[in-house]
Amino acid sequence: MRKELPQEVPAAARSGNSGSHPDEEGAEPSMTGRQRLVAGLWPPRVSRAQLIVALLLFGLGFGLAVQVASNSDSGSALRGARQEDLVRILDELDNRTQRLEDEKQGLEDQRTELENSSNQAEEARKQTVEKEKQLGILAGTVAAQGPGITVTIDDAKGTVKADMLLDAVQELRAAGAEAIQVNGVRVVADTFLSDADGGVKVDGNKIAQPYRFKVIGKPQDLEPALNIPGGVVQTLEKEQATVTVDRATKIVVDALRPAKRPDYARSSSQ
Repeated sequence: MRKELPQEVPAAARSGNSGSHPDEEGAEPSMTGRQRLVAGLWPPRVSRAQLIVALLLFGLGFGLAVQVASNSDSGSALRGARQEDLVRILDELDNRTQRLEDEKQGLEDQRTELENSSNQAEEARKQTVEKEKQLGILAGTVAAQGPGITVTIDDAKGTVKADMLLDAVQELRAAGAEAIQVNGVRVVADTFLSDADGGVKVDGNKIAQPYRFKVIGKPQDLEPALNIPGGVVQTLEKEQATVTVDRATKIVVDALRPAKRPDYARSSSQ
């Protein structure tokens, strides 16, 4: 009998690998790194924000290009100009610069003038208000306060007359009294005193003793003026009246007089 040789075993069987081959039908081929990069970049995916930024960059670049072209044209025109034209252009630029400098200086001068006018107006207003207060104090239409003295005249026997109190007022004014009040009645330039039953009248207002003077002024001048030999205090003491003079750092004169409008006199200032 003829002995048959055994059939050849496939290489895959000999190696013992029973898995499928990469080229086996039905398996997807693997992609390289370059292929994956290309697949990620194309087709491009553009968001709305990226599109807006791109348009803005395009517009900016276009504007810069136009500006550069314009400057190049101007530079080319100046390079091609004649010397006389260049001199004329420089003169025009100098004249324009000078006009601008003059306008600037004029505006600065106007600003300074306005500031000075405003300051002067404010200062004038303050002076007017202060002058009004001073005139009001002299006229008795506003209250006043300051250092001064109080004078109390106790006339228990009723021997003090109006002329004696008027002498006291005049002595105080001569010594620098700036505001005087007697028993609630403000003493002003046209104040008059008269005798009345059981007392004295000041501008028609009857006041009774004790008579109290509230006087604003320099105490060092007011008190000696009343105590001079033969002066007000000695005269009142001869009439058996008691006179007390006290200095104070703050005297309040708050009795007011109504402001009077003159019937005929008018201001002469225009």
